[in-house]
Amino acid sequence: MKSPAPPVFDLAAFPQPAARRPYYVERLEVHLARFPHVREPHAHDFYLLVYIEAGYGTHTIDQVSYELRPGSVFFLAPGQVHHWQLPPEVRGYVVFFDAEFYLFRYPGPRLYEYPFFTGAHPPVLYLPAPDEPELHPLLARLYAESTTAFPHQAEIIRSYLHLCLELAARHFPAAPAGGGNLALQQIRQFGALLNQYYRTMRTVQDYAAQLHLTANHLNAICRRVLNKTASTLIHERVVVEAQRLLATTALSVAEVAYELGFTDPSYFGRYFRKYTGRTPEAFRQQR
Repeated sequence: MKSPAPPVFDLAAFPQPAARRPYYVERLEVHLARFPHVREPHAHDFYLLVYIEAGYGTHTIDQVSYELRPGSVFFLAPGQVHHWQLPPEVRGYVVFFDAEFYLFRYPGPRLYEYPFFTGAHPPVLYLPAPDEPELHPLLARLYAESTTAFPHQAEIIRSYLHLCLELAARHFPAAPAGGGNLALQQIRQFGALLNQYYRTMRTVQDYAAQLHLTANHLNAICRRVLNKTASTLIHERVVVEAQRLLATTALSVAEVAYELGFTDPSYFGRYFRKYTGRTPEAFRQQR
């Protein structure tokens, strides 16, 4: 009998004291104590960064086991299956974030181009420990910020996260090291295309044709890897850009609609409300 597929968790599976947020930051040892089931094989529909301060063990990602030691940093893209073998003394940081959280401030293909998220490089970086000066201070500040109640917390966390990803990317070779899981590569290619064409392409068939797949095949891949349909991912990308424009620009709702390729502002308003539960005007007023 075929064994069941590993579960795919979303951010709501890891509640924090605050209201649901598109990011999660915690001490690794606290995270493991609160959610012991994450030691078993599972996947996520978000991005993940783990920094190890202390402890030795193994981290298995997509059936490949990597040494886990102080100074190691692991990067996982949505859909990758992983599990741990960790000692009680393990210490570090864990950061989860939705693609939309990053893209809200840093739109463009960069998220999908980071070498550790492409599937063509090992998803781990080994830095010198214990006094590694690059990522550890940033992650310590990021964690400290997540425990505060100051205004604009999300913006500061997003900025620290961006710096961590950019500095980590410098340690990877420019040339790909080899292939990767085909389904994950296709998901990331879809994400890159989506980020490029979401203003003009709204159907699964459009993106499937670009990937030389059928629409049914693309939907099947998205469901298997992310527990979401391709059309859901398309709508999410459009909505997050609409939210960004409404929150950070003085464009009118009609101008935002035209910017996103909607020829009818009224239809844009209905579209936005369908996927957010609020009108564009209400979203802007509540920011």
